[in-house]
Amino acid sequence: MTIDGDRPSGTPERYQRAGDRKRATEPVWSRPRGGRRPKLSREAIVAAAIAIADAEGLDAVSIRRIASELGVRAMSLYTHIDAKEDLLDLMHDEVAAEVLIEGELPADWREALRRIADKERETGLRHPWLFQLVGRSPRVGPNGLMHAEQVFAAASRLTDDPREMLAIVTAIDHYMLGYTLRAHHSPEGETGALGGIEEQPYVRSLLADGRFPHLKPVLDAGIHAQEDFQQGLTWILDGIEREYGGRR
Repeated sequence: MTIDGDRPSGTPERYQRAGDRKRATEPVWSRPRGGRRPKLSREAIVAAAIAIADAEGLDAVSIRRIASELGVRAMSLYTHIDAKEDLLDLMHDEVAAEVLIEGELPADWREALRRIADKERETGLRHPWLFQLVGRSPRVGPNGLMHAEQVFAAASRLTDDPREMLAIVTAIDHYMLGYTLRAHHSPEGETGALGGIEEQPYVRSLLADGRFPHLKPVLDAGIHAQEDFQQGLTWILDGIEREYGGRR
């Protein structure tokens, strides 16, 4: 990311110190918004940042680039955001709105969790830069909180134990993340680990001598990937149902 270095050198030191104090104590959603102009608002800044990240990746996002896209001076963006972390938090929360289930959750816990996982996967495919934020601890905004509420509301239909609810949510989330992340890094969106290895002469020579009798039939069949997200999710939900389904 290049956003940290984008604050103009002429920004008063007292402003930088004040910004640091605010970031340490208040999430960006709690701070007063800057003045609005026809082309400039917090929403416009975040929308431009997301569009750039979707098209070119997170590293392409910078204050100068956003200002250029919006046709404003870079300095004017600091009326609405203080630093890189603010912008990333706002982008993350804006995208979190895309995974929300409108209206009431399905009454059936399986259908509720399946619909949420589907929305999470679809959102991850639309915004691959989200995976660059994995491991970061963003300050959670209103959309993120609502998403978490929906997920745990679905899990609560199986158990009221907080640890068990978290275990259920985590198991599904890890499967969804792994499947979607591999789709971004595999050729033509494949989601398996084998894609094309049988074409390598070294691998073919080892397969030919019978050393890998279980792997060879899979590669000979040209099966490189599990293409059905729903099948894997069904297996996970089946296991969860065996563990928790008879309790409620």
